[in-house]
Parts: sequence; C-alpha cells; structure tokens
Amino acid sequence: MTTRVKEKKEISQEEHSIEQGNTKQFITFLVRNEVFAASMEEVQEIIRVPETVRVPLAPLSLQGLANLRGKVLPILSLRSLFGIEEKRADEASRALVVEIGQPIGFVVDHVSNVIQVEPNQIEDVTGIQADVDREILRGMIKNVAGFPMVMILDFSKLLQREFSSLFLNASNQENRKGKGIVQSIKKETKEKGTQKAEEVQLVSFSLEQQEYAIDISHVKEIVQIPSSIVRVPHAPLYLMGIMNLRDSLIPLIDVRKVFELEEQQRGMDRKRVVLISTETTTLGLVVDSVSEVIRVTKDELEPLPALLSSEGKLSDIGYICRLQGGKRLISILLVEQFIKNCKIQETLSTVGETEMSQGNYRQASEKDTALEEEKQMVIFRLSDCEFGVPIESVQEIVRIPEELAHIPKAPDFVEGVINLRGTILPIIDLRKRLGFPTISRNDRQRIVVFFIDGIRTGFIVDAVLEVKKIPSVAIEPAPQVSGEQAKLLNFVANLEKEKRIIQLVEPKYLLEEADKTELSQIERAQKADENQTSNRG
Repeated sequence: MTTRVKEKKEISQEEHSIEQGNTKQFITFLVRNEVFAASMEEVQEIIRVPETVRVPLAPLSLQGLANLRGKVLPILSLRSLFGIEEKRADEASRALVVEIGQPIGFVVDHVSNVIQVEPNQIEDVTGIQADVDREILRGMIKNVAGFPMVMILDFSKLLQREFSSLFLNASNQENRKGKGIVQSIKKETKEKGTQKAEEVQLVSFSLEQQEYAIDISHVKEIVQIPSSIVRVPHAPLYLMGIMNLRDSLIPLIDVRKVFELEEQQRGMDRKRVVLISTETTTLGLVVDSVSEVIRVTKDELEPLPALLSSEGKLSDIGYICRLQGGKRLISILLVEQFIKNCKIQETLSTVGETEMSQGNYRQASEKDTALEEEKQMVIFRLSDCEFGVPIESVQEIVRIPEELAHIPKAPDFVEGVINLRGTILPIIDLRKRLGFPTISRNDRQRIVVFFIDGIRTGFIVDAVLEVKKIPSVAIEPAPQVSGEQAKLLNFVANLEKEKRIIQLVEPKYLLEEADKTELSQIERAQKADENQTSNRG
C-alpha cells in the first residue's frame, strides 16, 4: 500500500502548513546510523518496499523493477549505493520515490519526519565525517528534530556517480519507443478457458469521491490528458476538445459535466483519459482518477432499480457492485447506453462538423487496428524472472538430451553441442549468460533455438511458459543500468492487470562479437570433421 508523503499520520498539521518566505520542508530518514534529508519537492511519495523483478547484468544496488500504478519503477538500495552492508527489508523499511528523469525508488531503513528549515540553517559539508561521499551531499543541517546532524542528499549526483545510464530523460525515452510512455490498460486477447464465464473484469475510476467502473472489453487504453487539446467552436460544455493519439483524433468528454457534477479544483495533470470503444465509436472519458482493474463475479452485481435507471444521469448506470461486505459500492457504467445518450450524440455530431473531422478523423474500425497492435512473444522463465522474445526470432524449442557432447577447446560459455537433424547446434546456458546461478538439469528445461547473424545457437532456459500476445502500449523502455543490459534487455512489458513485468530480450545481442567468432570456428571445424569422415567412408 502506498503512503503519500503528505498523508502520513505521523506528520502534524503544522508541518503541512504552506511554506512562507524561503522556509523549505525536508523529509528525514535513516540509513544504518546516518541521518539524511531530502527536499519534499523531490519526493513524490513514500511506499512500502515492493516486490521486485530482478534485472540481469545490473549493478548490485538495483534491487529490481516494481510496478507502481502501471509504471515500471526501478528500486535501488541506498545501503548498497553507500557501500554499507545490506539488510533485509522489514516493517520500518520504506522506498522514497524520487523523480529523476523518471520515478526511481530508493530503499531506506526508516523514515523519520518532516522538518521546516530556514536557508541560514543549511551549512556546507566541509569537514563532515560520515560513511558517504561529500560530493553527493547538498549540505547539512545541525541540531534539528533531535538529531545533531542531518545530511541533505543529492539524488541526481548519487546516480550520476554510480551509473549515469540508469535513468533517461523523457525525450530519450520517447526516441527509444517512438511514442511517449503512458500509463495504459489494454484489453488482452481472450484465449479459451482463461476467464471464467461467471466473472467480469472492470476498470474502476473516481468522480466526486464515488467509484464507477466500465467493462474492460470496452476499455482500449488509459492515458494522461495531453498538453495540447484542440478546442471545437460552439461545442457543448462537456466536450473538452479533441486529442491526437497516434494520428487518431479522439473527442474528449468531461464526464463530470455530463453527470452535472461541480467542477473540481484538482490539477488537470492528475486526471486521466479512459479510452472507450464500441463497433462504431471511440471516445476519451476524462475522469478524476483511475483506481484499478478488478475481477468480480456476476453474483456481486445488482441491477439498478428500474425507477432509478430511468432518471437522468442514472440512466447510464446499469448495475451496482457491492464489495467488502457492502462497504464499497461501485456504479457500473453501460458504455452503449452512455454513448446513446443524447448529449454524446450531440458531441459526436459537433466533432463531425469540424474541418479536422473531414480531413483526418478516422472511424473506430481504423482506430481499433492501431490500438489493437500486438507483439507475439515466446515467454520463458529463468529463476524467478520472466523473459520474452519475438516469436519470429525463435527457430524452434526442443528438449535437452540426456547428454550434451562436449567439444575440446570450446569456449567456457558453451555447455556442449547437440545434433539437431544433421546440424551441429552449440548450446549455451542462458543462466550463465545473464549472471544467474546455475542449477542441475531437470525435465522442465528447454532449449530455445535462435538464428543469430548466420549462426544457429541454442540457449537453455528453465521453462518455456507460453506464447503470448502483448499489446504494444504495454511495452516501454527498460531503465538502463549498464551498457550490455541496455542492448540486450532494452524494453519491458508491463502487464499491470496480471501483476507481471516481462523483460524483453533482443536475440541478436545474446552473443557478443567474440562469441560469434568462436562459434563460427566451432561450426567450421565440425564441418571439416564431417567431410573427412565422409571421404574416408
């Protein structure tokens, strides 16, 4: 469960008063016996240390990747960064989420409190004696909050010193992916037997502190409100304008105004756009926030009483979902009914009359093609991590024979070779390649065969799990933690609904150039031996 910094119970009302003059607020925390501070302007929130997915070829300080409300969050250990012995996270441990080009979580031993600091209380770090490098400190504060000395940490300098390629600014990420990173929830391919008939999946969102939900089959994506919205002249008040999403023009509907709710004071940057779609229409619904994707049984859905369902704004509500013994009520929005609402029809008519509509606006069938773009991946497991490769890159998947033939003077990374239908196939243990500890051979292991720069090579994996279609919008750049990792594991699939982070492998980088040379020599030597044997015969 996340804990917003300004919602922590320990922090007093006085500490949350609006800053006056040059007074600044700092959050204080402990790493072993040292006390540090971070500017409240930098810390987005404080969370419990989440479960993480390990990243191969990464520095030890990177504990792994976590999923924070649809965004991949690197989790770093400050103990490791400071060269202090590690300890297992406990109830007191927390992760400070700091924005440095992208959100990054820093694990600390304990979060203390929030302090008010005047500029004249901040001193330079000359002569300071501590276990950390003074270059990563912005200053120190003496005799505050019961501590004789508090060091102000500079997270940017800390990362630049340790590994400058860990984080990328937004423009670099956009270049890598071709599109900006957005939080998204896409309808997954419905495979037979994967979903029980009596269950329904819903995407829930909030308006006026009330929860609503839409059947996930109608939800195409969830994105932030774009900075640029085209206003439509003489449009109804609830039509905010038109957004451009991957060359598709989509009307933005302010659901608050459709439901005749009062305008909210919160910033637009915290609102979200839920893209809904039917066979004929695609709309963007602007809501206060998106809560989660939930799976409920039909028994938990109660039809709205007929008297209420015929009244005004309630005519769009078809069911009420009762959760937590009735303490949590969610109103289920009927998308088809919502779109048939006269106001929405009026909106679509207004959009259709615009000049942009005549030139660029694509109908839903064309939009669906763009939004439904998927990548088919072979998913396999190594240790407790999941990896994926494009299915077109996989030649085949075979069982490991009882024995691998070892070739004299073969490179250390080659486990042996097998004869695969007359072709000598070098076999590499992918655990070794990615720095995982080796394990004994077992029946679940498989050899995944790739054709890399003219060399057919097999890699041993712990298990092949599935062939899965992954929506393109769920694929985003992986945090860069080393040069080799940045090439080999450049992207991740963030499947928030399934609580899975799948690291995507670029097969052509599974072999280093020197490895390819040595494997080519093995192949040539093996062919020469076969020719000699044939001639003797």
